[in-house]
Amino acid sequence: MADKQISLPAKLINGGIAGLIGVTCVFPIDLAKTRLQNQQNGSRLYTSMSDCLIKTIRSEGYFGMYRGAAVNLTLVTPEKAIKLAANDFFRHHLSKDGKLTLFKEMLAGCGAGTCQVIVTTPMEMLKIQLQDAGRIVVHSLSVMFCFLWFIAAQRKLMPETVAAGSVETKSPTAMQLTRQLLREKGIAGLYKGLGATLLRDVPFSIIYFPLFANLNNFGKRGIEGPAPFYVSFISGCLAGSTAAVAVNPVDVIKTRLQSLNRGSTEDTYSGVTDCISKIMRNEGPAAFLKGAYCRALVIAPLFGIAQVVYFLGVGEFLLSFLPKKDN
Repeated sequence: MADKQISLPAKLINGGIAGLIGVTCVFPIDLAKTRLQNQQNGSRLYTSMSDCLIKTIRSEGYFGMYRGAAVNLTLVTPEKAIKLAANDFFRHHLSKDGKLTLFKEMLAGCGAGTCQVIVTTPMEMLKIQLQDAGRIVVHSLSVMFCFLWFIAAQRKLMPETVAAGSVETKSPTAMQLTRQLLREKGIAGLYKGLGATLLRDVPFSIIYFPLFANLNNFGKRGIEGPAPFYVSFISGCLAGSTAAVAVNPVDVIKTRLQSLNRGSTEDTYSGVTDCISKIMRNEGPAAFLKGAYCRALVIAPLFGIAQVVYFLGVGEFLLSFLPKKDN
């Protein structure tokens, strides 16, 4: 009975800890993914993930790779907790009437993905603005420098700002962005891109959770025994990367829709359909795979770590130190 009473809090703790560890490890790759997905034809600043990270360190310093990390680290705890706990909750109730079939596993994943967008949408909205700020600054400065260089050439003189590259810009903070969005658009401002987020996270969970469960079952010790931690890690990595690549086209759409600031030559979008048509027309089908490699590299260890923490029962261990209530 005691196990049942602490089951849900333990799952929430496991999901939160897993999210914190995973995000800390893979956030620079996630930043590269956002910037690669957001750059459009004619404004390509980065050619690959490594090129993006190198240029980010050179122009913004090491901590530039962690732009938006505070938002993610703050909100990833409830997000991962909701996602993992909701999936277990739905699987438990769907299995009461008999065997948990593949369809029921997918239904449980659908429920988990739907629940998590409550936290995911505002988290992604703020994170994307902060992650992409450096790219927008570099894009804007490159246009400005070209203009100043042209003027300087006409006058046969190079402005000091061009020579030294000393134009200073300030990136907004998460709190400034939140206040601005709430002031201008209300709570709906934080939920811009909700439809695209649902289109990404629901299919992701439908693919991820059944695939993970079945891969993990192959490594179980006996019928009821748990799988070793390394099996859970590998299963989480394989299932996560597969689901991530499968839904990457929707992730590109979501990233574009949630980006508030753009370069002067970049397209703006009024909705999912408009975004799809403009990407197809101006950039071609290959644009929907932008950042897929980065996304797979982000999601694989993120969910591998999450499942290890979850199945090791870190939350149960921590809660075991709480005083027991006398019956």
